[in-house]
Amino acid sequence: MTRRFRPLGLIAVTTGLLLATACGGASLGTGSESTGDGPLKIGLLVPRSGIYKALGDDMKAGFELYVEQHGGKLGGHEVKIVVADEGETADSGKAAAEKLVKQDHVLAVSGVVSSATINGVKDLFETGKIPLVGSNASPTTLTGTHFIWRTSYVNDEPGKALGAHVATKADGPVFLIAAGYQAGKDEIEGFKSTFLAAGGKIAGTEVYTPFPQTTNFQPYLAQIEKSGAKSVFCFYAGGAAVDFVKQYRDFGLAGKIPLYAPGFLTEGGVLKGQGDAANGIRTALNYSADLDNPANKTFAPAYRSAYGSAPTTYAMASYDAAHVLDKAIAAAGGKVTSETVNAAIAKVGDIDSPRGTWRFNTGGTPVQPWYLREVEQGANTVTAELVRLGG
Repeated sequence: MTRRFRPLGLIAVTTGLLLATACGGASLGTGSESTGDGPLKIGLLVPRSGIYKALGDDMKAGFELYVEQHGGKLGGHEVKIVVADEGETADSGKAAAEKLVKQDHVLAVSGVVSSATINGVKDLFETGKIPLVGSNASPTTLTGTHFIWRTSYVNDEPGKALGAHVATKADGPVFLIAAGYQAGKDEIEGFKSTFLAAGGKIAGTEVYTPFPQTTNFQPYLAQIEKSGAKSVFCFYAGGAAVDFVKQYRDFGLAGKIPLYAPGFLTEGGVLKGQGDAANGIRTALNYSADLDNPANKTFAPAYRSAYGSAPTTYAMASYDAAHVLDKAIAAAGGKVTSETVNAAIAKVGDIDSPRGTWRFNTGGTPVQPWYLREVEQGANTVTAELVRLGG
């Protein structure tokens, strides 16, 4: 799908967006170039099907909102957004990325939910010299890149943000449990790095539940109960987050053993699915819809008006990805190519964001604030700023 944008007044009328067919551009290796006689093509690689579709919907909405608010332009140039379905596997994500780069000849790409996808397309963007301004996936293993940027975080940072805080609050050992894939391992290791340094003690050995097949958490909850743990740190997202939180409550652990997690445990649609079972859960995340800063006072109400729900970190990071491209395309000047835009991304400086001001570090990820949130009456509420990470 390729979209040409009209002004913000039509944001709620998706049928009012003009559709156009992607046309050719420069060959792979030189990127797309603005000739001044047509809109720039920006690829949006997000899940439009499969288990990650809800995240993809939020990312697409956040990116499109920014473009709408800027009159359908980035960097003063009219843009067309070419949407490709990442799907739910590394293979489907790679195929969609190759189409954007090799057939659609986009100037740059944003999106990407899965760590497996971003690892799988690394060489495509690096050798093709096409900037990827990712807005979610960021595994700890993704290093040494020059054309891949992320407006989200590195996977271990939510855990790092919580570690020292939990060490001071837990009156005894903490049980560690996570989904058994790369992101889960990254989060556990991040948590341990700051938790242990602050004097925290672990209850037994961390547990990784098989992913995605684990839906019955009763055996693991029994293990938690018998461990003597005074708190629990977990990592789950999507449907697994709903299952874990509900079963944690039903097993009788909620209110008895405090539960801490990266914010994905209670972010977006999963919070509605968890209902009252989520109340009291404390999480760390780089964004909350109730943040009190000027940028968020503009972003959050506009997002709610356009889409009928509170913005998530996925939507915010995609909104910021569009902001980064806006600044970089403008800075590229008269010759807008993939390479000149990429060079400009490295120099964009501070981004005035709904999360608070941030900037890229030398690894291409944000130096940004992290917040402690607590679920109260079905909503995440910020209770404190924990730390700035990424520097």
